Amino acid sequence: MGRTLIQNATIFTAAGDAPYKGDLLVEGNRIAALGQPGTVAPGADAADTVIDAEGMFCMPGMTEGHAHLSFENVTATENLITPSPETQVFTAARGAKALIEAGFTSAYGASEAKLKLAVAVRDEVNAGRLPGPRIRAGGLEISVTGAMGDESTAHNPRIGPSTIVDGVEEMRKAVRLHCREGVDNVKLDVSGDPFYPNTPGHTTPMTFDEIKVAAETAHAYGRKINAHTRSLEGSKHCVRAGVDGLFHCEYSDEEMLDLFEEAKDRIFVVPTVGLFHQIMAGEAAGHGLSAEVGGYMNIPELLENSVKTHTELRKRGIRHLIGGDYGFGWSPQGTQGRDLEFFVEYYGYSPAEALVCATRNGGLAMGNNGELGTLEAGKLADFILVNGDPLSDITVLSGPDRVEFVMKDGQIQKIAPRLSAQQTQPVLEAAE
Repeated sequence: MGRTLIQNATIFTAAGDAPYKGDLLVEGNRIAALGQPGTVAPGADAADTVIDAEGMFCMPGMTEGHAHLSFENVTATENLITPSPETQVFTAARGAKALIEAGFTSAYGASEAKLKLAVAVRDEVNAGRLPGPRIRAGGLEISVTGAMGDESTAHNPRIGPSTIVDGVEEMRKAVRLHCREGVDNVKLDVSGDPFYPNTPGHTTPMTFDEIKVAAETAHAYGRKINAHTRSLEGSKHCVRAGVDGLFHCEYSDEEMLDLFEEAKDRIFVVPTVGLFHQIMAGEAAGHGLSAEVGGYMNIPELLENSVKTHTELRKRGIRHLIGGDYGFGWSPQGTQGRDLEFFVEYYGYSPAEALVCATRNGGLAMGNNGELGTLEAGKLADFILVNGDPLSDITVLSGPDRVEFVMKDGQIQKIAPRLSAQQTQPVLEAAE
């Protein structure tokens, strides 16, 4: 890998610096230098590739914090259960491609329709045979009998999109199986959910002991443990049990907020407000999920509690990630950047603070020894160029159209024709 010079961009480092017009130099897969125009790479032969980014916004690549790579136009659990693994691995590959093209250079896995879909795509992306972000692969959700993900009834047993366990030993074995099969992020269904009427969002079917042994087992293998938790009791259990990433977290009280604040240097929280917004705004009505149906499902109350809880968590310095359950029929892969707007609208983030949730916080959640999520010398070269200014119009990141350049690990993954014409070396074939 050679040297790439980005010139005359508005640089947003996500490291606390004010945005400034400047240049960025990449050597190999690292950011070598940043600075004022003309200062980081003097001389005509300073770089193999030179991109004039006048009028463009340069920022770290974003992290999808609740990735379901294999969810594509999903409208019911049947869409996850019935397709074959052979079919769905292509679905997951398309999900990965959509993310990288929308400026997401990392994907923090939640769960998938089959156990090894994200594992397979991750390995192909890492080998350079598929376009996609850095992936922490999720597996199947792990749930308990009669809870979210359990699709069976006494008269009609069937395999749903989850691993169903009961008790500590079954949980330990299920987590070990996920680790054996290469999963990076193990996910538990701790609480109920509005899509499962017998166990609504405020309920907590999974026990503390089951959660704790899952966390201990995943950590013993060097993996991360995440949880679907909407209920008050479930969220408290998760923090006390050592869960790393908490998805949803609508219901709260002062004790729960204090627990989160005490653990704020350890945990990451993903509100997933996008799904609620889309239902109540009528965007899912064409799929049978009108705002009226959302009312029957208690979505307005969940949204109200989400606003209350996550606004307070923002004030307490909790590390939020974006990623609101995308991949449904009304929320295509690649539109996850809409969550930035929702963070501003619902939780009181400034645009710059929302970008930090998508970049610096996401990079920290991914791990990689703190080498992702900010534009600083020595960090891994994962960044994007945006045609527009997200600080004045956050919606420019709502899809792939305004993302004109994507670099991951020092390699160009996407480049707009007008920028490509400036190149002095070819783009990766895998990114075409």
